Amino acid sequence: MASLDSPITIVRPHLIEFGIGTAGKLGKWAAERGYRRALIISDAFNASRIDLLELKGEVTVFSEVTPEPDTANLEKVLAAANFADAELIVGFGGGSAMDLAKLAAVLAGSAQTLHEVVGPHKVHGPRKVGLAQVPTTSGTGSEAGIRALVTDPATKAKLAVESLHMLADIAVIDPALTFSVPARTTAATGVDAMAHCVEAFTNRKAHPMVDIYAIEGTRLVGKYLARAVKDGNDAEARSGLSLASLYGGFCLGPVNTAGGHALAYPLGTRWHVAHGAANALIFPHVLAFNTPAAPEKTKAVMEALSFEPSGNIASVFDAAYAFCAELGIEMKLSRLGVPESDLDAMADDAFAIRRLLDNNPRDLSRADIRSIYAAAF
Repeated sequence: MASLDSPITIVRPHLIEFGIGTAGKLGKWAAERGYRRALIISDAFNASRIDLLELKGEVTVFSEVTPEPDTANLEKVLAAANFADAELIVGFGGGSAMDLAKLAAVLAGSAQTLHEVVGPHKVHGPRKVGLAQVPTTSGTGSEAGIRALVTDPATKAKLAVESLHMLADIAVIDPALTFSVPARTTAATGVDAMAHCVEAFTNRKAHPMVDIYAIEGTRLVGKYLARAVKDGNDAEARSGLSLASLYGGFCLGPVNTAGGHALAYPLGTRWHVAHGAANALIFPHVLAFNTPAAPEKTKAVMEALSFEPSGNIASVFDAAYAFCAELGIEMKLSRLGVPESDLDAMADDAFAIRRLLDNNPRDLSRADIRSIYAAAF
């Protein structure tokens, strides 16, 4: 793992507005910068409340964002962006909407195609349009990062684009926008935020400059997630989760996730399991597996979640599993419609995601991955 004298690059959105009732600040910010035409990229529900953003001028809405968006969904977004000739692109929703907004901001009107920019730092700059991100869930932290993911339906693989040109000019994080998120989704996205933090904290690339966000994000989820699941209008709990999600996003840029997300991705690409639910199901298995390679940090994670610190694999698994299950999260693959006959193909898919597996503190072989899927079945 990295030490204090290891080099690291930290980036943040140029402006972050955080707090209950801040959604309307986007309109004022956009007007001050002279943006006359905006494209909002959203799902159908959030498209019904764009007035909260108080945007002036000509506003076009793309409301067909799908969960786990694929390349076809991106093509529709790019067509809408080109038609709108927008000066400002706004991601308004969960991680899917915000990731598509990032890609639209750099690809609409560009000579580059998606496949030409897959990977790190392949996007040609500078960006020609403004980019704003407004999250309506507390999970992905995509508002803070420089990565975007879409699924290739032909290969069922995630295509990851990383570029500083996808960094938002402004992120407006209004926890009030998350009050309407259902309890089950609140639970799953909250564990996703925690997984970002924990996987960064125990990562081979872990760095003290990021650790402070990672462990605090974990603590915030431990303190507030159950409260928000119980009462969606609990403003303090919702604010705590929004902050945890933002901190998780801070972790993704310089460090990124690891084995947990690698194993979760095939659940979404193959069986359309929501990203948060997939990560929550996998989380206790990979945390326990990694314990021997990161015993002190695992103990710190346990303490942050208000469990007795332990370096014992079984006790770590039991505590993390109980944390997720008590939130009402489904913890069995079989009950999510995943057939046992697909576990081998899923293991192949996950083992190929080297950009994440190579970050894991303990080597995950293909056999290890297959065993985890079997245990989770």
